[in-house]
Amino acid sequence: MIPERLRFLVDTRGVPYRLAEVFVEAGYQLYLVGGSVRDAFLGGDNSDLDFTTDARPEEIEATLEGWADSIHKVGAVFGTIGAVKDGTSIEITTFRDEIYRDDSRKPKVTYSDSIETDLERRDFTVNAIAVKLPDVTVIDPHEGVADLAARKLRTPMNPEVSFSDDPLRMLRLFRFQASIDFRPDEDALEAVRSMGERIEIVSAERIRDELSKMMVTEAPGDALRALVHSGLAEYFLPELPALGMEQDPHHRHKDVLEHTFAVVDKTSPDLVLRLAALLHDIGKPATKAVGPGGVSFHHHEVVGARIARKRMRALRYPKNVVEDVAQLVFLHLRPHTLKMGWTDSAVRRYVRDAGDLLDSLNELVRYDVTTAYPRRERAIQRRIEELERRIEEL
Repeated sequence: MIPERLRFLVDTRGVPYRLAEVFVEAGYQLYLVGGSVRDAFLGGDNSDLDFTTDARPEEIEATLEGWADSIHKVGAVFGTIGAVKDGTSIEITTFRDEIYRDDSRKPKVTYSDSIETDLERRDFTVNAIAVKLPDVTVIDPHEGVADLAARKLRTPMNPEVSFSDDPLRMLRLFRFQASIDFRPDEDALEAVRSMGERIEIVSAERIRDELSKMMVTEAPGDALRALVHSGLAEYFLPELPALGMEQDPHHRHKDVLEHTFAVVDKTSPDLVLRLAALLHDIGKPATKAVGPGGVSFHHHEVVGARIARKRMRALRYPKNVVEDVAQLVFLHLRPHTLKMGWTDSAVRRYVRDAGDLLDSLNELVRYDVTTAYPRRERAIQRRIEELERRIEEL
């Protein structure tokens, strides 16, 4: 009996069933795989469909000709052909056996004739479940369905082998922790701790894309914490773990790193805003000073903006994202001077400096308050609300 959540696959009018008929008639196997299957089991969205086949890329293209409304070959070098049918986007990839060379920044792709080999080379067992079409037979050699039930992230092979094949999977471990709220297997975490430096062979663009996906999940704080504690962040975002050694006098109940995680979780899942929340205090270690009044971080927003700009450029973020994040970091302390009194011209200058980032800046400032003292928090929130009223009036 077919589980209810997979019944869309046997709809003879649906794209998966009709696609399978086309491939079987051409003499090829076809399987629904990866996130499509995982999300179907979890009861999620099925709009993005990923398939795998024993057909080679040129054979996939030939099979789709005359059936698909359009064909896209952007991923053909990696064995993937995209297509659109009746408004539904699909991707079909040849069975793969994909590994890195020791010094490579890009995967070396080789093809396989076996679905079992293809599944073994996937990142996690929950993504290594296939459904053969059109008869809807579940192929689950690595007990991914059981891991779905246990909400566990585990690699199909030994994690050292899996992460060596594609080191980006170490970062993807934490991205999936954030996006589907699963917990990494302890063996996988131990492998990350022991071989994290291998991520240095991965291109900055691939690291950036995984980090960006993590940052716009509902609540990435726990995954970011695990990323830092594993040691992996040291290799592409070293300024973040450095915050764990700084104690902010205004947040005595938590170090600056824990404060950062709290601010990230509170802000809206907008990439620029979340990156600014992640980086807003990275200037503190460089500006730390101890004086008669205790610890201070004077001008950390100025230093932090410069560090944020440098780090984001290294991760190959687009120029507009780099500049917007740096500007938010630079301005995030400005509203706190309201307690000293702002003139109308000062409010106008604040609005002008923030520009299109005004709403994001106000939100960052509002949530950059994680003090354990309710009276102080209420006072800060009142000042922010007063500033917003002044802006409306002006």
